[in-house]
Order: sequence, then structure tokens, then C-alpha cells
Amino acid sequence: MVADYSVSGRRAARLILLAQSTANYIPVPRNDEAIKMRMRDIAAVLVRYGFGRIVVLIRREGWKDNHKRLYRIYREEGLDLRSKRPRRNRSAAQRLDRPTLTQTHQLWSMDFVLDQLFDGRKFRILTVVDNYSRQCHAVHCGQSLRGENVVSVLEELKQTAKKPPQRIQVDNGSEFISKTMDRWAYDNNVTLDFSRPGKPTDNSYIESFNGKLRDECLNTNWFLSLKDAQQKLNAWKEDCNHFRPHSSIGNPTPIQFEKQAPTSHFL
Repeated sequence: MVADYSVSGRRAARLILLAQSTANYIPVPRNDEAIKMRMRDIAAVLVRYGFGRIVVLIRREGWKDNHKRLYRIYREEGLDLRSKRPRRNRSAAQRLDRPTLTQTHQLWSMDFVLDQLFDGRKFRILTVVDNYSRQCHAVHCGQSLRGENVVSVLEELKQTAKKPPQRIQVDNGSEFISKTMDRWAYDNNVTLDFSRPGKPTDNSYIESFNGKLRDECLNTNWFLSLKDAQQKLNAWKEDCNHFRPHSSIGNPTPIQFEKQAPTSHFL
């Protein structure tokens, strides 16, 4: 309009209902090097953290940048994990409703994970998680874990927490259906909630946790011995409970969430 009709820029902006500040705006290039460096540092140390968790950590450090700008930088730096997720089938919509949890120690989940040492010797890891706070209570490894070992870990957790859980979700493994396990549950008034055969989604919390354990710890470490494996598992557990943001509970750490959450008093 200025060129064709020889009118001023102010009048042209007014005629097309354009704010004068918008018409006169000159974009100022921003220096992204500092935020790029910090995002690269986080991704280099926490190699299996995706965009969501990196943003939470960036926010904790005081960065106020818009999430769209952060995502642009994240993609430009090539930090995306590019993990392929399986396509959900129609049967996923028919899943049973999960029980409503309102407090800690109301429901735990428990399962085993298999891995191996540097020389190929296999070992197992018992994982125990609180479904409400997402706190990892145990990642105990051993060459051969039986029902007696599971009871020993649970008894130690009961002494630490001053109480057993109300209910524990488990699969139908021989360790969980053993007489030793059944006796401990009966003596402590704990309900064992067994998954249906062939239905791992009945215990989806521990399946998701075990996937993160394998992705962030087992696949990124080299275990020289059982002692070395236990030390690295304990270090990861501390990081998971005290540092790692959990999106399912609003991105605080499980310890932060548990301090704000009600605690069960059923004993």
C-alpha cells in the first residue's frame, strides 16, 4: 500500500487494522548457545531421558524459555530418542479399570528382571515399587532368587517403612506362589493380587518401571560382578527416587510426592 498508493506506513497499518507496534517490530536474534549447551550436557549424562524430562530439569534450574523454543532446540541438536513404540490394538480399549489409590503403602507391585554379567552369567533382579508415589523400594539382584529371598527383602522393607503394604500385585511366578510367600502375606495381613495368566497389563505399573530400569540402567552399564551390579542398581534407585521427574505424578520426584501425600495407617 505504501508503494502503490503513496500513503504513509502509519495510515496503511490503520487501514488494514494492523497494530503499529506490530508493523514496526524488528525481530532481535537470540543467542541459544547457553541453553543448547545445557541440554546437550543433560542428554549426555542421562542418555535415555526424553524431551519431557529434560524440560523438567531445565525448569528446575531456573530457565524460563517457552517449551516450543526448547523443543525446537531439542530437535535441532538431534537429541530425540527416536524410539519406536508398538501400535496399540483394539483389545487395549477393553482393559479393566485400575483401582483408585489415595495413599502410600496401599498397593505395591513386584516383579523380576533378567540380565547378565560381562562374562554371560545371568542374574535376576527383584523390583518393588509403590504404585501411588512411584517410589522404588527395592532393586535386589542375585544369581538365583527364590521365595525365601523375596520374603527376606519384604521383611527388610517392612522394618524400614514400619509397615507392610495392604496389597501387592504380582504375577504367577513360582517365587510369588510359594508357601513361604503365602505364609508371610498371611502373617502380615497382606493381600496378594495375582495377574491373570498371559495378561502383563494387569500389573502395568511394574512393567513400565522395569522398562525404564532396563532402558536407563541395564542397557547403559557393564556389570563385572553381582556386587558391582547391586551398587549400580542402588545408585540408579537413588537417582530414580530423589532426582528423576515422574510425569505420571506431575513431574516431582517420588520422595517429594510422598512427603505431600497421605500415609496409610492401617496397622
